[in-house]
Amino acid sequence: MVSNPLTQEQVWVDKFRVEDAETSFYERQSGVASGCPSTESVGSSLVNEIARARQHIKNALNQEVSVSGTEGSLLQKIQSLEKENQELRQVTQNLSALVKNMVERVTALEKGAVNAVAKPEAASAPAAAPAKEESDEDDFDLFGEEQEEDEEEAERVKAERIAAYSAKKSKKPALVAKSSLLIDVKPWDDETDMKKMEELVRSIQMDGLLWGASKLAPVGYGIKKLVMNAVIEDDKVSTDDLEEKIVAFEDYVQSMDIAAFNKI
Repeated sequence: MVSNPLTQEQVWVDKFRVEDAETSFYERQSGVASGCPSTESVGSSLVNEIARARQHIKNALNQEVSVSGTEGSLLQKIQSLEKENQELRQVTQNLSALVKNMVERVTALEKGAVNAVAKPEAASAPAAAPAKEESDEDDFDLFGEEQEEDEEEAERVKAERIAAYSAKKSKKPALVAKSSLLIDVKPWDDETDMKKMEELVRSIQMDGLLWGASKLAPVGYGIKKLVMNAVIEDDKVSTDDLEEKIVAFEDYVQSMDIAAFNKI
């Protein structure tokens, strides 16, 4: 607990002012000092100084009281925290005991389950011998011939179903792989008859080849190229064979390029 030193020791802070006032007063009475203030003014100043000294002492005592009040509140907070700490410790101990109890119960249940599984296995072992005897008795079947006939009938029905499925599957048309081509056919110069060149190209007939639309596209310097669309079957028509047939019209065709090749 912090205490104010002013309460332990008798200290007069403004003593020098009181002494000066007292000296001035007695000099005034003895007539030593001339031109000094009147007796009433000196007395009032002395009263004021004494009042200030009392106020200082009062303020010091109030500060001591406030400090002691702060210490009391801190002590109360510390006691409250200690109490909460004890309560938390008790809760922790209760939880630990509960967890320990649950672990013991789970362990006991697991042991009981293992024992329950082991007992049916042990009971099934002696029953294996009678089961074997029953299987030996079943080997002697008075109706063995009828079972063989049923198996033969089942095999025959199965074979018929497989044959019918295979025939049905063979009737389905096979998927034909086709491709779409965009062909650029370039002439020698701007004086080439493009209409005649298109007629020659379209005169190429192959199994699996179908010609589509065509147009003229500018190349440069007044020269135009023939752009044609065609659909081919991949198994029947080769792009190399088609190119060879087109460039065979060498009087009209300078070169042939496949601009686009897409599977259908």
